[in-house]
Amino acid sequence: MGGEMTVALERVSIRYDDRTVIEDVSFSVSRGSVYALLGRNGAGKSSLVRSLLGLQKPSSGVITLFGEDVWTHRARLLSRAAYVPESPDPPASLRVRDIVAFHRALYPRWDEGAVKSRLDRAGISTSATGSSLSKGQRALFALCLALASRPELIVLDDPTLGLDVVARNDFFSDIIGDLADRETTVILTTHDLLGVESIADRVGILQGSRLVIDRSMEELKGERGQSLEQIFTELTNASGRAA
Repeated sequence: MGGEMTVALERVSIRYDDRTVIEDVSFSVSRGSVYALLGRNGAGKSSLVRSLLGLQKPSSGVITLFGEDVWTHRARLLSRAAYVPESPDPPASLRVRDIVAFHRALYPRWDEGAVKSRLDRAGISTSATGSSLSKGQRALFALCLALASRPELIVLDDPTLGLDVVARNDFFSDIIGDLADRETTVILTTHDLLGVESIADRVGILQGSRLVIDRSMEELKGERGQSLEQIFTELTNASGRAA
């Protein structure tokens, strides 16, 4: 992986009127690594993800993507990144093949073979409409489109939400491993702590708007002698916040 940083945040804060959702957060993600950003609902994960993708400007601090300010150069930088939202919503009336064709035209490094393979594995017909896909199929379809662009960075916002156990296992054991082999940097938020424990290189935990943990998975578990789920529960329950 080397020391090259794909993403770096320096003293980032995000406020909405008089409410602070992210306060003075700094961390970096090295090329080809998997960074798990964890936190209870309402901890500010989605706001932070939007900011590091250049979709909203932080109230203060600097975020760089591939060594450049993401807000200033977002149009160019985001062509090298892909994003899978928590609840993908493909156009209801369009067929899968038409949605694929639209995306294909946008990305010069489009991998058509990977699209077909992943759609077949997910049991998604190219003649199906967006409205006919189940929640799990929508998630897998969004992931398929994101991976087909061969991104250098992929941001996954709770990607296994709505997937059954078999699909979740396939995601964590196969898809993330494939991305790591290609030195694709991965940032993911998730509630699936058991799944992420086996694939994350580094873990950040948000609690009370601050980043209270930023450690390698190996260091974190070695220091505390606990599973990731135990560590997360202990830290995030300290303030009495509910999920």
